[in-house]
Amino acid sequence: MELNNIIAQLPYSEPFLFVDELLHVDENGATGTFTFRENLDFYKGHFKDNPVTPGVILTETMAQIGMVCLGIYLLKDDLKKDTVVAFTSADMQFLKPVYPNEKVTVTSQKTFFRFGKLKCDVVMKNEAGQEVCKGIVAGMITTKL
Repeated sequence: MELNNIIAQLPYSEPFLFVDELLHVDENGATGTFTFRENLDFYKGHFKDNPVTPGVILTETMAQIGMVCLGIYLLKDDLKKDTVVAFTSADMQFLKPVYPNEKVTVTSQKTFFRFGKLKCDVVMKNEAGQEVCKGIVAGMITTKL
């Protein structure tokens, strides 16, 4: 499966798409990038006069690149129009702030994928190669009711 095809199948669009590029995806994990452009709406109020990317947005970025892109790859031909990769849990450690216009790289390592549940260890690094956050994300792959 081509990497751009995976991005095209993501169930997100602007302003809630946090994947610019996929660098690698295989059966064990995924790596991709996103640049937090300064014009993103959440910077207007988080924090006043000193914008910082909210942890929930960092978590979502890690889930989109590290879990949902991987889930689409793992499903391959089983991916249907009504398939949903739903984010179910996260356990994160935030180590450094991410500021407007910073590009981050997310790498995931699959812990397990069985019975429709996908769990991954994820790490986000800034352009200097420093870890900004890391943790565990999990999701359920199901179909719409």
